[in-house]
Amino acid sequence: MILILLGPPGAGKGTQAARLVARLGLAQLATGDMLRAAIASATPLGKKVKAILDAGKLVDDALVLEMIRNRLGDPDCKNGAILDGFPRTLIQAEGLDRMLADMGRGVTHVIQIKVDEGVLTDRITGRATAAGSESVRSDDTREVLEKRLAVYHDQTQPIIPYYAEKGVLRVVDGMQSIDEVAAAIDGIIGK
Repeated sequence: MILILLGPPGAGKGTQAARLVARLGLAQLATGDMLRAAIASATPLGKKVKAILDAGKLVDDALVLEMIRNRLGDPDCKNGAILDGFPRTLIQAEGLDRMLADMGRGVTHVIQIKVDEGVLTDRITGRATAAGSESVRSDDTREVLEKRLAVYHDQTQPIIPYYAEKGVLRVVDGMQSIDEVAAAIDGIIGK
């Protein structure tokens, strides 16, 4: 199973991904974590990533896809994976589909967690308040949320029709409780 969770910042993707990892034994492939691990491993790929980031550049899609391909071959991915932070653009989604097809795999489910954006500010600032001053995330501010929402609408939202046309997109009402969202996702993936 290859699962992608989509939704704006604060929609609950991380909460649901953590639950699915624990419940189904899926690996969560967070591209940011993968980049940091590649650098720490000092493999040829990690050295390439480090050189790119040290130069202040973004790691290109081909390199991220190579990392995902390598990671999907690890034993903890035998039951499948949840892609976290990828794909973010239509070009990345198309590249992912080509790569998975080459591996004899495909995206099984794309679940869009839909949330009223007016509620997101309350969720994000509430998350910051609940975390306390020592552990507040730097991106848990109204200003950062507005920028992240603009990027989401501009870059990520266009992949929603792409996956809808492929027949793998399902929408879950993210305004429900965490348990209700979880039950809806479980109903979609059939486990």
